[in-house]
Amino acid sequence: MATASLLAVLVAVAQLRYVYANRDNLPDLAAFARFEFSTIGHVYDAGGTPLIEMAREYREIARYEDIPPIVRDAVLAAEDKRFFSHNGIDYRSLPRVLGKVRIGMLAGRLVRGGRHDEVRGAALFPQGGSTITQQLVRGTFLRGVTALENSYELRHTGMAVGVLSSVMGARSVNMLARKREELRLSLWLEQELQDRFGTKRRAKEEILARYATFVYMGHGQYGFARAAQYYFGRRLASFTVEDADKAALLASIAKSPRAYAPNASNSDVVRRRRNQTLALMQANGVLSPEKAAQATRRPLQIVAGDSRQSLQASAVVGHVLAELTARHPDLGVEDLLQGRIQVYATADARVQHVVNDALEHGLRRYEQRHVNARGLIQGSVVVLRNRDGAILAETGGRQVFNGRSASYSDYNRVTQSLRQPGSAMKPMVYLAAFRYGGFTLETLVPDEPISVPNGPTRPVKWISNYDGRFKGLIPIRQALAESRNAVAMWITGEIGIDSVLRTSRTLGIRTPLERYPTTALGASETNLLELANAYRTMASGIVAEPYVIRAVVRDSGEVITAARRGPTRASIDAGALSLIQEGLRGVVRLPTGTAHALASRGFPIAVMGKTGTTSDFRDAIFVGSTYGPDGITVAVRIGFDDSRPLGSRETGGRLALPVFQELMLGVYRGGILGAAPAFPAWMEARITASLLSPPPDAATDVAGEVTPSVLRARDRPASGAEMVWLLTHGTLEPQGEP
Repeated sequence: MATASLLAVLVAVAQLRYVYANRDNLPDLAAFARFEFSTIGHVYDAGGTPLIEMAREYREIARYEDIPPIVRDAVLAAEDKRFFSHNGIDYRSLPRVLGKVRIGMLAGRLVRGGRHDEVRGAALFPQGGSTITQQLVRGTFLRGVTALENSYELRHTGMAVGVLSSVMGARSVNMLARKREELRLSLWLEQELQDRFGTKRRAKEEILARYATFVYMGHGQYGFARAAQYYFGRRLASFTVEDADKAALLASIAKSPRAYAPNASNSDVVRRRRNQTLALMQANGVLSPEKAAQATRRPLQIVAGDSRQSLQASAVVGHVLAELTARHPDLGVEDLLQGRIQVYATADARVQHVVNDALEHGLRRYEQRHVNARGLIQGSVVVLRNRDGAILAETGGRQVFNGRSASYSDYNRVTQSLRQPGSAMKPMVYLAAFRYGGFTLETLVPDEPISVPNGPTRPVKWISNYDGRFKGLIPIRQALAESRNAVAMWITGEIGIDSVLRTSRTLGIRTPLERYPTTALGASETNLLELANAYRTMASGIVAEPYVIRAVVRDSGEVITAARRGPTRASIDAGALSLIQEGLRGVVRLPTGTAHALASRGFPIAVMGKTGTTSDFRDAIFVGSTYGPDGITVAVRIGFDDSRPLGSRETGGRLALPVFQELMLGVYRGGILGAAPAFPAWMEARITASLLSPPPDAATDVAGEVTPSVLRARDRPASGAEMVWLLTHGTLEPQGEP
């Protein structure tokens, strides 16, 4: 008996020596002392509005001075009322803790000889009784150990451990070993911080601040600052003594998030625990009986809601993450998840709201005509700033698809979907004609049957127009406005497909286009972002790569810059550029233009653009711009992911154009982007003149001589309306159009 007692004393002394004197294998305290917990990464819009919060653990750093006295008092009352006086271990609470040991269970194990482990039974040593320092040590330095301690497999080695395990069970020994290490590190941490910060009081304040930042508060939130915002919609710093009920609730959640984090089914339990904490606060003298009674009577005032992505901007966020890794190889998503960086995007949340609504409305209108397509039809939209290609808004798909809300990791149909552009490709054909063929908007071109090769063993392919008609010789202005397929194919034959491909690359199309004639009609695939960028270049005369990140900032405040080629003037003759701008403006203004609906009084915004409808009505497209560097460009595409037909007459003008129209009205009439820039008056006058004057005769020139079937506009005199403009302003083409 004496030997056993002596052995027990020696074991106890050894354990005490380990706790109080052993300082081997200590964790690195550097990051802890610098208060470097992982926090939250944000992607902000152009105005500083968070588009998304990203984190492994959603927390905000809370300095001691940021924690209101009422919250500190609540935490100390609920967790550790002698916190500022002990050294990491509250010896006065040990009798209470030991009184909770399940002696009967231990005796039962001894009677059975320790042969069985109660796999689902309660532990010999229940949770509770830990100081705030111990809880912080457990959560910061012993997370891995704590996660494994409930295992019924012994996690430690040694003869003494084996003996104890045979008596107490592996689970209880694991818990004892963790508790021993927790006590050792708590004593070490308090002394270390006291040495670093100079006084015990300052060390305690730093520990409390770290606890208030680190502790899990339920529903994915960490720390009191996040919890205050999540549960009450309030900043923690705003709490006063009048918020004692809320402070007590936060302290209760920290005690046991699983039990006391409010949800739809536990309000009675949560209220009861809150009131117990209020009673402890009164007992500690930090809350008067009157204030405690008032707080106890208050109902739970929970406004819990996840605000991590209040705005549906998943495509923008996904694009940000892709660009982040592409432009900053040393950074990645993990840096955002750890809160080591914050990203500032070019997107504007106000524009994004308008885009989201416009697309959803357009899809619903289609679903009303095609009930079987409800929830299946998809769409995508991107908005670019003309002067530099900045992405102002981007929607890679509908907000809810197949019953699930969109996520930033979802398929982005703006950047990832390669689809045919259809007739939206034709402006590149006409621009190539202006650049390389000497054509102008008044050039007469044949709208007549035309065929193209269709492979060595197959018959030729005959090109038809949407209306099934041919109009003979018509001006290019009219052919572009009416989207005449036969004319686009004839011009391609005249200038060569290589001229079209070269022009498309100049405008920003990076996806390789097929070198066959029907590419001129949009038979080759590209993504919507490239298509939008090509129109943006035509509208502004500026070459730029679209981008979505304007700044990346480290948690130290360092702004990280990435090498990115800035905008430059397009290598396109100014005359050719003004001709395509005027031609695309004519698509809207000419009565027979495919986008003439945008010339109504209800749409007082000057735009240019082009519809696109792919073969068998599989995609409906509209791409349009307001004028010049100060304008914007918008591209809209609607279609099914499996490329099934949209249905007869479901064209770009019917599906995509109304989305464009609503979007433009929202951003300009709403004043988000200021006033829409006007097209040059001389350009508007030329279009007006084309409406007032019939085209010149195709058979004779102005001298009455026979001419070829194609008559160039430079061979005819100015019309009456043009002469009026000449007399008033002195010139028709201030940009040097030939």
